[in-house]
Amino acid sequence: MKTTRRQTLGLIGAGALAAAPLPFLARPARAATKITVLNWQGYGTDEKWALEAFQKKTGIEVVHDYFSSEPEMLTKLRTNPGAYDVVLINSARTQQAAGEGLIEPIDFAKVPNAANLSPELKDHPNIRFEDKTFGVAWVWGITSLAITEGAARPDSYAALGDPAYKNKVALFDDAVTAVAIGALLTGQDMNNPSDLAAVTEKLKGFKDDVKLLWSSEDQWNKSFAAKEFDLSVYWSGAAVRSKRNSKLPVEFVVPKEGGIGWLDNLCIPASAPNADAGLAFINHMIDPDFYVEWATKVGAPASANAAAMEKLPADDLNRKIHDPSYLKTMTIQSALPDDRREAFNNLWQEVKAFYAG
Repeated sequence: MKTTRRQTLGLIGAGALAAAPLPFLARPARAATKITVLNWQGYGTDEKWALEAFQKKTGIEVVHDYFSSEPEMLTKLRTNPGAYDVVLINSARTQQAAGEGLIEPIDFAKVPNAANLSPELKDHPNIRFEDKTFGVAWVWGITSLAITEGAARPDSYAALGDPAYKNKVALFDDAVTAVAIGALLTGQDMNNPSDLAAVTEKLKGFKDDVKLLWSSEDQWNKSFAAKEFDLSVYWSGAAVRSKRNSKLPVEFVVPKEGGIGWLDNLCIPASAPNADAGLAFINHMIDPDFYVEWATKVGAPASANAAAMEKLPADDLNRKIHDPSYLKTMTIQSALPDDRREAFNNLWQEVKAFYAG
């Protein structure tokens, strides 16, 4: 089964930070006429109309190469120096890529649209390394709660264990997300909880309420339409699609503990032969005009550019669901060392066995 960009968010690991940096390759003095972008297929940067507009404006043709997993993306950067001018990296991977010398610090003087990036995202710690910023924040989203439109809004993830929802809760079958919820409910750092026993007990407390463990957006949509559950863990962008495209009466809710956030950024490989042209393309990708077109006609995550979000129609679902106030309360997923990821996976397997018992 083809891995999607969203499914891979739960698979992010830390990797080696100590690899030797790659050498910077000499860049041609002449103006670039073509750049290569490395990204997920169908994820914004390869929209035909956007590339045509960029080429008409700059004379630069944009071609793409694709990856199907984060590890594959890193491998392509390591083994193909000089092949790429722009790369999409989840923020949880950015420090690893910077530490390996795979990407270079961003020259924001060449990205004028970055002036309107949300301050919570522009220099987020995940994309900082050795006091420099190595990515241009591009799009973001959150995992939180979903209910049926008009139902009582829960104010805490604790509702997942409320007797009022007995046998009416759907959880995302993902260890990292489950641990994050348990950590937030026990007052811990969701990226590095110190008391996993407390997290385990909190999650086991949901047993009587859990009706479904879902693993795909399609499965969630079908189960929600069949009224198999009343309360669920869900993704912000998926909530937009479920409501707009599938016409489902879903309402997205972010409780007091805050959302479980993710952030994707666009970076310049250290070996990019056309770095300035790459920065010009990144500037195009965070332009409000591009984003509004992408979000309203195609469907997109929330833009990291506050001006782009404000340019959306007032009643746009993306704008409503991705309230900028959530940026102040959400915690963005960070890289996980292998031993911590293994501990999270073991914990979740124990909890799922408890649910089934």
